[in-house]
Amino acid sequence: MQTPPGGHPPDLRTPAGQLPAELPDVAPRLRDLRRLRGLTLEAAAQRAGLSPAHLSRLETGRRQPSLPMLLSLARIYGTTIAELLGESAPQSDPVVRAGRREPAAADGWTYHQAGVPGRAMQPLRLLVPYGAQGDLVRVHPGEEWMYVLDGRLRLTLGEAVHELGPGDSAHFDSLTPHRLAAAGREGAELLFVHTLLQSPDLHPHP
Repeated sequence: MQTPPGGHPPDLRTPAGQLPAELPDVAPRLRDLRRLRGLTLEAAAQRAGLSPAHLSRLETGRRQPSLPMLLSLARIYGTTIAELLGESAPQSDPVVRAGRREPAAADGWTYHQAGVPGRAMQPLRLLVPYGAQGDLVRVHPGEEWMYVLDGRLRLTLGEAVHELGPGDSAHFDSLTPHRLAAAGREGAELLFVHTLLQSPDLHPHP
């Protein structure tokens, strides 16, 4: 499913008016976390690059957020995607077994948690559909690292456009405006790690 120009995902309601099964509890958590952080709807929407009306629709379940939106909102609220999805606190077992968690999907993205919830570093395995994100550009605190497993990925960093193939990787400060999209119609699969904070190495002191 492609994101239309302007970066807002299409309305994911079914003809019967029911939301799909993915992310069933994210709407009230988005609202509760925003209020817990003391942010107005307008302030949170501005930080996320959304309109207040669009964020309101996300908080009431009338729309479902795409993965990039979840990443952005998690950073704004100082939390993780796992908390937004209502996953439990980290377990003592550091090993994540294959098939332990069901993959989640939103706006055509499919992602598998590859780490435990509640950590500052969140690893994922992503399946990016062709045309993902459209014109949506993200800017937020933190770092991102990605490694392409299959397909070709188009990564826009500022004014530069990079095409990555299997075995290629990228590591960048996510305050740099950036956008991801699959470069081929077959989509792209990648390992993806994001953090809530920047490394001091990215901003050396004079």
